[in-house]
Parts: sequence; structure tokens; C-alpha cells
Amino acid sequence: MLCTTHIMYQRSIITPSHKILSYVSSSKSKYFHTNCKNLTRQLPLSQNTETAVVSHLGLILEACSDGSLLQQGRQVHAQFILNGLCNKNNATFNARILGMYVFCGSFKDAMNMFFRFDLNTTMPWNRMIRVFAKIGWFKYSLLFYFKMLSFGTLPDKYSFPCVIKACGALNHVRLGRLVHDTIRLLGLEFDVFVGSSLVKLYAESHCIGDARCLFDKLSHRDCVLWNVMLNGYVICGESENAIRVFKEMRISENKPNSVTFAGILSACATETMIDLGTQLHGSVIHFGLEFDSPVANTLLALYSKCGQLSDAVKLFELMPQIDLVTWNGMIAGHVQNRFMDEASDLFHMMISSGVKPDSITFSSFLPSVTESTSLRQGKEIHGYIVRNGVPLDAFLKSALIDLYFKCRNVEMAYKIFNQSVTIDLVMCTAMISGYVLNGMHNDALEMFRWLLHEKNKFSPNAVTLVSVFPACSSLAALKLGKELHGNILKNGLDKRCHVGSAITDMYSKCGRLDLAHKTFGRVSEKDAVCWNTMIISCSQNGKPEEAINFFRRMSMEGIKHDRVSISGALSACANLPALSYGKEIHCFMIKGVFSSDIFAESSLIDMYAKCGSLEHAQIVFDMMQGKNEVAWNSIIAAYGSHGCLKDSLALFHKMLENEIQPDHVTFLAIISACGHAGQVAYGIHYFRCMTMEYEIPARLEHYACMVDLYGRAGRLNEAFETINSMPFPPDAGVWGTLLGACRVHGNVELAEVASRHLFHLEPQNSGYYVLLSNIHADAGEWGNALKIRKMMKERGVQKVPGYSWIEIQNTTHMFVAADESHPESVHIYSLLKNLLSEMKREGYRPQPYLPMHPQTLQM
Repeated sequence: MLCTTHIMYQRSIITPSHKILSYVSSSKSKYFHTNCKNLTRQLPLSQNTETAVVSHLGLILEACSDGSLLQQGRQVHAQFILNGLCNKNNATFNARILGMYVFCGSFKDAMNMFFRFDLNTTMPWNRMIRVFAKIGWFKYSLLFYFKMLSFGTLPDKYSFPCVIKACGALNHVRLGRLVHDTIRLLGLEFDVFVGSSLVKLYAESHCIGDARCLFDKLSHRDCVLWNVMLNGYVICGESENAIRVFKEMRISENKPNSVTFAGILSACATETMIDLGTQLHGSVIHFGLEFDSPVANTLLALYSKCGQLSDAVKLFELMPQIDLVTWNGMIAGHVQNRFMDEASDLFHMMISSGVKPDSITFSSFLPSVTESTSLRQGKEIHGYIVRNGVPLDAFLKSALIDLYFKCRNVEMAYKIFNQSVTIDLVMCTAMISGYVLNGMHNDALEMFRWLLHEKNKFSPNAVTLVSVFPACSSLAALKLGKELHGNILKNGLDKRCHVGSAITDMYSKCGRLDLAHKTFGRVSEKDAVCWNTMIISCSQNGKPEEAINFFRRMSMEGIKHDRVSISGALSACANLPALSYGKEIHCFMIKGVFSSDIFAESSLIDMYAKCGSLEHAQIVFDMMQGKNEVAWNSIIAAYGSHGCLKDSLALFHKMLENEIQPDHVTFLAIISACGHAGQVAYGIHYFRCMTMEYEIPARLEHYACMVDLYGRAGRLNEAFETINSMPFPPDAGVWGTLLGACRVHGNVELAEVASRHLFHLEPQNSGYYVLLSNIHADAGEWGNALKIRKMMKERGVQKVPGYSWIEIQNTTHMFVAADESHPESVHIYSLLKNLLSEMKREGYRPQPYLPMHPQTLQM
């Protein structure tokens, strides 16, 4: 029996912690009497009393497993010693005390306790391995495992689950295989707990083949083991195998639980398998798990990712309890389906309901702010995150970096990145994408080089590599692009759709359409983005017929057209030009869902204008609903390209009356229209209006238009001054515009200046050589003209043959100079030959063509 002092002593132990007090307050009067003041010696305990005391002290000991309660834990240890409970026969109690010291961080006390055990048994070793694994000190778990082996104590089935867990947490599969070998030697491979731990290690480490091999060998498979296997396939992205495992589990005696359904529904969400997901939803209801939190949240994600947001909303409204994960899922779902205003409303409803947002909430919600590019709102949310101490994990930092980049605040984005203590691959990828978005391509490449330099920490994945390709495209860095492509081939990533599309786009923008075709052919499963890349690439690289052909093939392959493919095909029709094809696509738009798509209709306006049908362009514009700045820009440019400056300016002022703010494209169309109409004063006025009144910084293309404006009017000196005043280096387009103006107005001296820059920027462009040669020929400088032609031959520059086209019976035929292979050219040649024969019979003798200089015959 214990005395009153003992009772008071217990109270002094447990006073600092209300948790500990609750363990003993209900039972303190059962076993103690109150007939002594002080505890002077150990009192004998009956067997029942000893069991009760041990039980209660054990509960107190568990509650003391915190660094702030170390002193109380030591006092409980003293009570064990005082009552004779810490002898070698009570190894279980001693192990609990040992665990308490480790949890409290008192390793000196823990080691003193550890060496009091019989170390030839596995119990103390297992305790240390387990406790260190539980607090996340996995290296120490493995250290004690190897110490146990070196001491000569063989591990048992209770040792290995925590050791395997430590190997998985440290992502050390190789070490896990060595442990597996030891398990096999000890004959413990098929133990249900050890085997399950190994299957989980292999599955979560992407060694799914090893996991399946061991899984098939285990005789006893419970629901937990089936779930481990199923989720392993989900983690590895093998959704078909995950579904197969689910079907095998349904055939077995094991019933699926909430973990099972959450895993298989996650696979359906990843692959957007809405039909199977709907069937599984029925099974979930059958098992009564429809309102289980993990299952319901996964169902929300499934419907959101499959575009069935209305079903997600219905499920959300039916849920009896809504937790933080549910709110996050609904916000993310609305953002993914581009319902940004609704996502914002949900965010405010969440806060009003008393649920505090976490880092995942903001990571999901910030893209809605990014979409509106509202820097002020973004800063407000950033301030809320800082004030409320929301943990800034890598995903949230990446979302903030993306926000500031898209709001053009590069300095703030770099500040967040630079102040981060831990930097991961996601943040680096966000920085690369942000630099590319803001035209800082060299900075993007520098960030990528730094990432490669830190190869011990990071290994670029497919998303990172895809983010770098646009920088290579913009800088025409074909060599670097090929090196990246080689890295992708080495790692077997080239057959993925988004990777193949990025490589194809890079090659096409670097002028290597042949390599773009090869890359496109290697992609196994092509999506709409991949096809769109080829359509746009061919259209922009002077292959409009191929672009239209890809557009047709895309439909034949069963891939649905979207606004990008429609716009790309219409652009190809405009470049060909092929009015009949454009009309066919217009009919397709009317029959489909693109009859009210503003961007596709804007491309339609551009197509009709470039095909010479300004009337149809105006009809399309008049029928458009909810015209935005893109639509207005298209119709303004259409009239401007036809020389109708008055109508173009009238449309511009009407655009302002409709409260549509002009952008840089609007002024580009107007300045170009002024150039076509020869109205230099108007062009200067609107250039200044853009930069001063609307504060839109002039871009390279605006300066090129101003050079063209002055050049058409013969004011070449002002054109040259404009080039020299540019805040950035002029490109070949600007110098080419000046060279063309020099040809029109016969300015040989300025043509030489422009050509020197052009030969440096684009040394293989034959057009500049021919243009300069003709300028010298027009000036009678035949020696210089021959010199330019000779330079072309020395540099291996091939002149691109000119071509023309004619539309016959709704079919566009292209003719290259001296082309006799086309069927229509043979027919036309025959007609011309017959015509000449008739003219000769009637006595007509055409005069032979005499060149202006005999030496030109050699050219």
C-alpha cells in the first residue's frame, strides 16, 4: 500500500500536464491509504495492486513523451525504481521508459537505460529502432539495426518493418534490397507484416515489378496489402494495372474499404475515366462509403478533372461534413475548369465558415488570381499568408512566383526564390517558365544551367525540360535544343505528348521543319496540343498546304479540333491563300461549337481579309457576340491591309466608344495602315499616342512599322534614325524593311549599311543578297551587282524560287518558276505554245529579250 505522500507526489508529477492528470484522477483513491506523512521506505505491493500501479504509471509515462515533460518523466521513472518495478524481469516496463527518454530527446538517459538491458535479445534494439522511426530519425533507426547485427544479435520479425520503413523514408531502395536479402536468409520473407512492408517499400519507390513479384508469393493478403499494391500502381502512373488489381481484389475474399476506393478513384481521375468512375461511385454507395471523407474528396477530384463540375457541386452540397480537404478540392476544381469567379466565392465562403486555409488552399486558389493578372489582389493574398503564418512550402512558393511573373513583377518573384532556404525542382521550373514568359530567355537558360550544376540535389524532369525549349526557340539556339533533345531521348521521355509537342515547336521555330516532322512521328499517343503544334508550325514556316493536311488528318485520327487548331488552319488558308478551304472551315465552325468562339472568329476575319474578301470579314465581325480587343484588332487590321485607312481609324474610335481598351496589337495595325496609305503624320501621331497617352511600351514590331512608314514615304534618313533610337537591338525584319525601301528609292549607300547587318544576322537568306544586287543593278553598278552574286555562290546561299498560285474549281494550285511537273502547268504550257504558233502564222514575230548588260547573261 502507498501513503498519502505518494498520492501528493503523484499530483506534483502530473500537475504541469492536464493530459496526465486525466489518467489518474479517477482511480487515485482505490489503492492508497492516508496514514503517513512522508514516504521513507519501499512498501510491499500485492499482485493486483502492483498491476494497477504499473498500468497507471505506464499511462503517465506515455503522456510524458515530450521534451517539456522530461522532468516529470524522470519522476515517474523514480517511482518505478522505488516500487521495485525496474528489474531485469520487467523488460517491457524498462523498454517503455527507454522510449520515453528518446521521445523527450534525452539521449544520455536513454543510452544509460539502454545498456542496462540484455543486448543479446532483440527487444531493446527493436525498441530503439521503432522509437527513432516513429519520430522520423530514420538514419538512427538504421544505425541501431546495423549495431545490432555487429553485436551478434539476429533481428526478428518485429525488427524489420521499422527498418524497411526507414529505407523507404530515406528513398534508399538499394539498402532495402540488402535488408530484403537478410530477411530471405532468416525465412521471414513471407511473414505478413514483413512482406507487407517490403511490398510497400518497392511500390512507393517505383519498383512496382519487384512489389508485384513479392505480392504474388504471399499466401495471406489482407485488405491493407491489396491497397498497398493498388496505390503503388497509382503512384507509378500505371492506371490500367491499378484497375486490374482492383478487379482481382473484388474476386478475392477481401472487401474494399475507403482506402481502396480512394486509390482506384484517384486512378480514374488521373486518366479522366469518367465512365468507370461513375460505376465505382455506385459501388461506393453500395458499401455505404459515399460520405467517407477520403472517398468523397477523391470523387470531387474525379468529377472536376473530367469536366463534370456540376456533379462535383451536387456531391459537395450533399456532404454532411465539409473539411479543409473538401474545400481545397472544390476550389481547385473550379480553377481547373476556369470558373475563376466561382473559385473566389468559394474561397471567401470557406473563410466565413471558420475554416482556415492552408498552403494547399492558396496553391489551388492563386491561379485564379494569376488568370486575372491582378497584382494588387495577389499582394493582398500574399500579405494574408504572411500575417497568418501559413507555411510557405515549395508548392505555395511556386504559386506565388508564378503569380508575380504573370503580373510582370519579376523582381518580387526573384526575391521569393532567393529568400527560400530550401529550393526544389518545382520552384526552379516556375522560375524558368516565368523568365520565358517575360522574354528573359537568357535568364531562363542561366537558371537551367544552375539547375544542372546542382545535379546532386536536382534532376530535371520532363516538365522542366519542356519549360526550357521556348527559350531555345526564341533565341534560335538550335544546338542547345538538340542537346536537350538528346537528354530527353536518353531518359526515354520523347514519346510523351507534351514533351514531343515542345520539341516539335522548338525545331519548327528554329527553321528545322524536317526534324519537327520526325519528332512528331515518334510520339506514340498524340493529343490535340501535339497536332496543333504541327498545324501552326507548317503554317508559320511557309507550308500552308501541309498545315491544312495535318488539320484534316487530325480529324481522321479522331482528335477533336479546338480553337487553336481552327485558328492555325485559318491562318494557313490566309497564307496560301485558299478562300474555298477557309469557307469549308467556316462551315465546320457554324456546325460545331466554335460559332461563338471569339478567337476562332477573329482568325476567320483575318482569313477573309487576306483572301481579298473584305465584305465577308465585315459580316463575320458584325455577327460576333461580345467582341473583345482581339476581334476589334482583326477588323481594324483587315481594313488597314486593304488600304482603307479612313475605315480603319473609324473602327478604332468606335472601339474606344465601346470602352474596349486598345493594346499593342491595335496600334500595330493602325500604324501599318498609315504606312500602306502613305499617311506619315497619322502614323507618327498614333505611335506617340500609344507610348505617351496609353503608356504602352513600343515593341520591336512597332519600330519596324515606323521604319516601313518612313521608308514608303521616301524619308530614309528618318527611318535610319528610328532604327538607331531603338531601345533594343534591331532584328533582321527591321533592317530588311529599310533595305526594301532603299530599293524603291534607289539609296545605294544606306542599302549597303542595312545589308551588312542583314548578312550578319541571317547569312543564308538569299532574298537580301538578291535585293542588294538589284539595287546595284538599278544604279548601273554592274560590278558590285556581280560581286554580290559571286558572294552568294561562295557562301553556298541558294536562291529560293518564287511561286504563285491560282484557284481553279475550288482547288488552289501552286506554280514554282520554270515548273513543268504540275499537271496544270503542262496544260497551260500547251495552250501558250499553241497561241504562239497561231501568232507566228499570222506574221507576228516577238522581239527577243535583251538584257541591260551583256554580263548579266552569266548570272
